[in-house]
Amino acid sequence: MHYPSAYGAAPPGLAFLLDVAAQAAKPGGMNDALPIDPLALHQGLLTIDTHIDIPWPTGPDPFLDGTRKVDLPKMRRGGLSAGCFVAYVPQTARTPASELAAYERATAMLAAIHRLAAGAPGLPARLTVTADEVVRARQDGVLAIIPVVENGFAIGTDLARLARLRALGARYLTLTHNGHNALADSAIPRADLGERAAEHGGLSAFGRAAVAELNRLGMLVDVAHVSRATMLDAAEVSRTPVFSSHSCVAALCPHPRNMENAQLDVLAEVDGLIQITAVSAFLKPHARPEQVTVADFADHIDYAVNRIGIRHVGISSDFDGGGGFSGWNDAGDCPNITAELIRRGYDRAALDLLWGGNFLRLLRVAEAHAA
Repeated sequence: MHYPSAYGAAPPGLAFLLDVAAQAAKPGGMNDALPIDPLALHQGLLTIDTHIDIPWPTGPDPFLDGTRKVDLPKMRRGGLSAGCFVAYVPQTARTPASELAAYERATAMLAAIHRLAAGAPGLPARLTVTADEVVRARQDGVLAIIPVVENGFAIGTDLARLARLRALGARYLTLTHNGHNALADSAIPRADLGERAAEHGGLSAFGRAAVAELNRLGMLVDVAHVSRATMLDAAEVSRTPVFSSHSCVAALCPHPRNMENAQLDVLAEVDGLIQITAVSAFLKPHARPEQVTVADFADHIDYAVNRIGIRHVGISSDFDGGGGFSGWNDAGDCPNITAELIRRGYDRAALDLLWGGNFLRLLRVAEAHAA
């Protein structure tokens, strides 16, 4: 098998990729219209991982191939064109001081993501805050860095903070993390913070105003981490399609962070999107990373595609935030996902949608509806 020179040495998962190619070469073994080199096909895709955490406040150098699951060398090696890098704010007690600290943390993390986007010699990267900029970065051979924010706690009860986050490039806001905030109820309440199962019954009045402001600013509404009621409220009130940046399918793994069939159906109704993610406990009940495979991950993609159509399904990792399993342990392993999907009969057009086309569509819709 030929490996493009950009990869250097053969990446992890070589035996798996060779096996897929061998099956493709057998008469009738796979879709004969597909190339027999899954790595070459993967290299030609515009691939976007919609949820990547960053170490904070310090961590390994992102410009070196080190212990981070996503750094620029691994993105290059794994053929990952773009990533949504997350300014994550953990939930704490809701006081004016803690809300201000959360906001200051989010803005500082966005500044760190800007520094990541400066790239390094031999590792060109670029801050990209529109869909067209992501496409141009790919055409220019530059890694695309997309800033995002996880947890509406970052704005406290001050809607004006959303405009500042958007000015720093943020393209989506995950409404909650684990724990309720002033915007909405979470899928996982924080008993250690004295929280009840539900506080607002979905979106609060402030949360509805926040969704309207996100629409005005051209930021996507991310319903990963929220309660079922919150997700349904957000889908109803948002003028643009809601999406989940990192979730899996509850029918295959009944975890409170996963989406039930009715939620998947609503995503399709509003033209939204679920990004299937690499968290082992979301893919198989109570599983550890070494107990989960690329086949398990692809099962969730298959289920969602069969249920609501390929237009509404994509791929994310949650790397450096809990994601990773056998066969997709870091960004360098991304071709293994493509290889498994080829094995299952997904063609080039389908892979384009799953790996980034659907997410770019949502970005463009949000941009078109922005004031």
